[in-house]
Amino acid sequence: MIRINEITDIVSSYIDDPDLALIQRAYVFSARAHEGQVRLSGEPYLAHPLHVAKILADMRLDEPTIAAGLLHDTVEDTDTTIDEIADLFGEEVADIVDGVTKISMMDFESKAIAKAENIRKMILAMAEDIRVLMVKLADRLHNMRTLDFQKSYKQILIAQETMDIYSPLANRLGLYMVKRDLEDLCLSYLKPDVYQDITDGLARHTTIGKEYVDKVVGLLTDILKDNEIKGTVYGRTKHKYSIHKKMTRQGLDFEEVHDIIAFRVITDTVKDCYSVLGLVHSMWKPVSGRFKDYISIPKANMYQSLHTTVIGPEGERIEIQIRTSEMQQVAEYGVAAHWQYKETGTSTAKQNRDAERFSWLRQIMDWQRELEDPREFMASLRFDLFNEEVYVFTPAGEIKELPDGSTPVDFAYSIHSELGNHCAGAKVNGRLVPLNTSLKNGDTIEVITDKKRKPSRDWLKFVKTAKARTRIKHYIRTEERTSSIMLAKEMLEKEGRRMNLNVAKAMKDGYFVILADEFSCGSVDDLLSNIGYSRITPKKVLRRLYAVINEAEGLAEEPKQVEQHGVEEAGSKGAANSINIEGVDNVLIRFAGCCTPLPGEPIIGYISRGRGVVIHSATCPNIKSLEAERLLNVSWVGGQEESSHPAQIRIRCRNRKGMLAEICTILTNMDVNIDSGNFKSDVDGSSVLEFTVEVTDLGHLHRSLNKLKTIEGVLEATRLS
Repeated sequence: MIRINEITDIVSSYIDDPDLALIQRAYVFSARAHEGQVRLSGEPYLAHPLHVAKILADMRLDEPTIAAGLLHDTVEDTDTTIDEIADLFGEEVADIVDGVTKISMMDFESKAIAKAENIRKMILAMAEDIRVLMVKLADRLHNMRTLDFQKSYKQILIAQETMDIYSPLANRLGLYMVKRDLEDLCLSYLKPDVYQDITDGLARHTTIGKEYVDKVVGLLTDILKDNEIKGTVYGRTKHKYSIHKKMTRQGLDFEEVHDIIAFRVITDTVKDCYSVLGLVHSMWKPVSGRFKDYISIPKANMYQSLHTTVIGPEGERIEIQIRTSEMQQVAEYGVAAHWQYKETGTSTAKQNRDAERFSWLRQIMDWQRELEDPREFMASLRFDLFNEEVYVFTPAGEIKELPDGSTPVDFAYSIHSELGNHCAGAKVNGRLVPLNTSLKNGDTIEVITDKKRKPSRDWLKFVKTAKARTRIKHYIRTEERTSSIMLAKEMLEKEGRRMNLNVAKAMKDGYFVILADEFSCGSVDDLLSNIGYSRITPKKVLRRLYAVINEAEGLAEEPKQVEQHGVEEAGSKGAANSINIEGVDNVLIRFAGCCTPLPGEPIIGYISRGRGVVIHSATCPNIKSLEAERLLNVSWVGGQEESSHPAQIRIRCRNRKGMLAEICTILTNMDVNIDSGNFKSDVDGSSVLEFTVEVTDLGHLHRSLNKLKTIEGVLEATRLS
C-alpha cells in the first residue's frame, strides 16, 4: 500500500512551501473514517484514497485537491457529512468532495437515471471547479486498475461507462496519460481477445522493430545537430486502444498497421518546431493529407503540436510529432499543466486564457439546463464528447471549434441562439450553400438571417451539436405547447357546449386548478397541453369538472348533453369506441377527410400535432407524405354496437324525371342516411350526383352501391376518396 510520505514527497517536488499539514490531516481523518472497511480485493479501504491522491500528485495538482482525493469517499461510505469536512478542512476542499460524491440519498426511476443524474451533478460541479473532475478521473482510474475483483457483468458495465464518459472527459481536459490508461483498461474488459492479440503483436514488434526505431531516432537527432537546433528525440509505442481504433477504422490486421511507433521531437521554441518540420519534409516525402498544425490552431483541450506522416527509411510510413517542452507538459497533463493555483496578483490576461480553455464546459452548461431528462442529457454529452473537431472561421476571422460533420445551422447556434433561430441561409467561403452542408477545416461561414424565419423540425435531421439540437427542440416544444393549449381551449369549449358547461367561467373561477392537481399536472397550462396533445380527452376532463362544480355547489346531477349536428370528436357516431390503437389508450381519434375509412377495410393511424390520432385508409395516397415515425398500427374493434361512418359516393345517371326519387328510395331501403349532396347536369343529357352518406361498414356501402346500379338509367355508382 502507498504511504502518505510518498505523496507528500511528490508534492514538495513541484510546490514551494506546500501545505503538507492539510494533506496529513486529511490522511489521518480518512484512515479513521474508513477504519475496518475493506475492498473486494481484501486490502484495507484506505488503499483506494491513497492511490487516488498519488495519481493527483503525479498530475501535479494543489494541496486542496490532493486532500479532497484522500477524503472523496468519506461522505458517501461513512457517517461523515459535508459540513464536517468544511469545518475541518475548509470550504474549498468540501466543495470538491461534494462535487465528487454520488447522489445516493435520492430516489430515481431506474439505475440508468441515477447514473445519468450523477454525471450531470459532476458536470455542474466541475463547471464551478474543474478539480472536481480531476478527482473523479483519478478515482475512476484506480477503480479500473482494480476491476478484476468485480463480477464479470459489473466489469463490462463499469468499463463501458468509463469508455463512454470518463475517457472522453479526460481527453477534453488534455489528460493524455489518464485517457490512455483508461482506454487500454476498458479494451481489456470489453474486448479481451482483441486486447490480447494486440499485446502479443506489440511484444513481437518491440523485439523485431527496435533496430528500426533506433535508426530513425539517430537520423532525427543528426538533423537537429547538423542545424544547431536544441532538442531531444524519442520513439514510443502507440497505446493499444489507438491501434485497435485504427485497425477497426481502416479494416486492417495488426501486421498491416505500419505506424505503431510515433516519433517525437521536443524543441525549445515554436520557431524551432517549424524549422524541424521543414527539415523532416526535405529528407522524407510527406504523406498527402496527413499533416496537422495544432500549434496555430490548438485543440479545445489546449493540446499543441505539429503532426506529420512521412515515408521514412525502407519505405515505411512513420508519424512524427514536433512540439516544445511546454507543449509536451500540456500534452501529458493537460489542464493540470496550466492549473491556476489560488495565487494573488494573477494577471487578467492569464485569467482570460484560462477562461478560453474551459469554454467547452460553458457550452455544456448552456444546453444542459434545458434538458430535463437526465438520459437525454447523457446522450447529448456522449455525442459532444466523442466527435472529432472541425475548425472554422467567422467572417471576422475568429476560430470556432465544432464537431466533425457540423453544418451552418450548428455554426449559427454556436454564435448565438437568436442567430440560429432566425438562420435563413449561409455562405461558405463566399458561396451560398444548403443549410445541411457539412463544414470542413478552414471554412469561413457567413450566416444569413431573416426575422420571419423559425427553426424547422427538419433541422434535427442534420445538426450535430447538442446546443443546436437542444435549442431547436426547445423552440419547437414551446411553439407546439402554445398551439396545443389554444387547441385544448377550443376543444373544451366545444365539448362544454354539448354538456351545458361554461368552460371559460370554470377557468376564471379556479376549478381548473383543482382539475390540474387531480390529473397530476403541475399547472393548468400543463393540463391544457396534455389535452391538446391528446394525452387526456376533453370529455374526461369535463366530466370531472362537472363533478367538481357539483361538489362545490352541493349538487349531484348528471351532465345534460346538448345535441349539435356534426360535432362528434372522431367525426362519426361512436367512432372512438370502434378503433383499437396498438399500445395506446384514451386518445382523441379523428377520421381523415381525404379517404373517410370504413370498418372492414385496412387502416393506419397517424399521430397529428395537437389533433389526436387521425385514421387513414391503408391505401390512402396521402400516407406517403406523412412522417413515418408518427404512423401507428390500428385496427377496427369487432363486436361493437353498429355505428355510422361517413362515405362519399358518386352516381352518374341519365337525367330523367323521378331518377333522384328512385335513388333516395333505394338508399333509404338500404338503411343509408344521406347527409349532404351535390348535383350537376352535363350537355349530353347525363347527371352526376355526389352524396355524403352514412353507412355502418365497407360491406354496407358496397351492397348499397350494387343496389343503385340496378336502377334503370344509372350508368355508374362508385365510392369517392
